[in-house]
Amino acid sequence: MIRLAVVSGKGGTGKTMVAAALADVSNVPQILADCDVDAANLSLLLAPRRLTTEEFRGLEVARIDLDVCRDCGICADRCRFGAIVRRDDAWAVDPLHCEGCGVCAYVCPMGAISMEPRVCGEIYTSATDLGPLAHARLFPGSGNSGLLVTEVKKRAMALSGGADLLLADGPPGIGCPLIATVSGMDAVLAVTEPGISALHDLERLVTVCRRFGVRISVAINRFDLAEDICAKIEEYCEAEGIRVVGKIPFDPAVVETVREGRPVTRTGSPAAAAIRALRDTLFVEFGLS
Repeated sequence: MIRLAVVSGKGGTGKTMVAAALADVSNVPQILADCDVDAANLSLLLAPRRLTTEEFRGLEVARIDLDVCRDCGICADRCRFGAIVRRDDAWAVDPLHCEGCGVCAYVCPMGAISMEPRVCGEIYTSATDLGPLAHARLFPGSGNSGLLVTEVKKRAMALSGGADLLLADGPPGIGCPLIATVSGMDAVLAVTEPGISALHDLERLVTVCRRFGVRISVAINRFDLAEDICAKIEEYCEAEGIRVVGKIPFDPAVVETVREGRPVTRTGSPAAAAIRALRDTLFVEFGLS
């Protein structure tokens, strides 16, 4: 099975649009994963039917047992995050500020503070017309997005019996969620656009991905909006030995199909044709029919 992540150095490049379109025209048994847990949008284009929902527990949060607490305030003095606050004339924990470090539990002379798992999000498995989908939602203000990405990938692999392709829609940027997405993958498709900031972020993305030994390919979305910068992206890729496997033109049909909640490849638009050609070029490298 080929494990492919569609990623981008910045948001707004059309990464999810490309991932959904590739899934739509892959023509191979596949399992899908949405690893952008902070803003999971792949499901918006695939009309998933929810099969399972489970809680995701990330960082622990402190809890004060007021029956044991003697109101000394040592925990509040030692908490560097300001998570121990006064409420109703007693000490309480503000879960939005608690980082789960456990210092308060360590310094409490009465043993009144314990660390408990915190529900930080939900993990889903769904059925789509294109194959099983593993995805998730991280609750606002929660951390551990990289850990949640890893859990999504585990669910995807558990559903992958007989599949030839694991296609993951990754997060933008180069942070922990991206690292968790790329880890263990065979290849990444970096979706960029003709902009100076996009080129800069592509360079950073390539630097990170190369540390994982994955095969890197590039697709340039809306390439015809600034062909001079598009040429610079191609020059950079050539200098780095990275293959540009597709150039997608600006196409109003993309906006229309996103609004309708379906992949652009279900139209006869120029963008759809470009993505089909991208699929053929990319899949030949993988030995996929």
